[in-house]
Amino acid sequence: LVQCGVNAGPFARDPEGRAANMAYYLGIDVGTSGTKSLVMDARGRVLATATAEHGVSAPKPGWSEQRPDDWWRSTARSVRAAVRKAKAPGKQIAGVGLSGQMHGLVITDAAGKPLRPSIIWNDQRTGPQAEEIERTVGGKRKLISLVGNVAMTSFTLTKLLWVRQHEPRVYGRIRHLLLPKDYVRLRLTGEYAGEVSDMSGTLMLDQKKRNWSKKIIEIFQLDGDVLPPVAESHEVTGRLTRSAAATLGL
Repeated sequence: LVQCGVNAGPFARDPEGRAANMAYYLGIDVGTSGTKSLVMDARGRVLATATAEHGVSAPKPGWSEQRPDDWWRSTARSVRAAVRKAKAPGKQIAGVGLSGQMHGLVITDAAGKPLRPSIIWNDQRTGPQAEEIERTVGGKRKLISLVGNVAMTSFTLTKLLWVRQHEPRVYGRIRHLLLPKDYVRLRLTGEYAGEVSDMSGTLMLDQKKRNWSKKIIEIFQLDGDVLPPVAESHEVTGRLTRSAAATLGL
């Protein structure tokens, strides 16, 4: 969740009976083919939705990539459209809830700039890495005991190991690892963060402890410092910046 700069009473009315200071809430879903935004009121009624498309690139057969900045542009378009359709003043948006496509690898430098296009969930290049993961940890049962999942090409760790093997110079520049909706969170707030439901599909989360698996980090010699803090799904993880507010019309 992202907090916005409003603290309005949810049901205040002006003399004509219209909502004067009503707090509205925004949902953003960073999907595979586009970003969908919705606006709802404090009673949970959906007032409007809007979708803005973004593209998918397939540089080679079985590959599937997207540019994180395209997610941000489609977020801005869909948010502005949804707020306009809802006739909700942007300054009265009190909070933002984020959801999105899982598993996609977003790697950035220290300034938060993506180092390469995101390898997204339906990319199929990482079969050898999935096999390597299960073999290295000692089989499927052992992997399940560590992270609650078997290794599949969709999961994030397979993509990270692929970059380490095939793009070592890029790998050496990684300072932050995020998932797709977390990149949008970064652009909204300037904060690096993830949450447990999304991170459970990375093959790097100890689901029992609800934090990164020290064992996986050790086995695969990963830099744990690039992994973001893990929040519960309902937690507020940042506050909307002035720059993002201007871009989104909030």
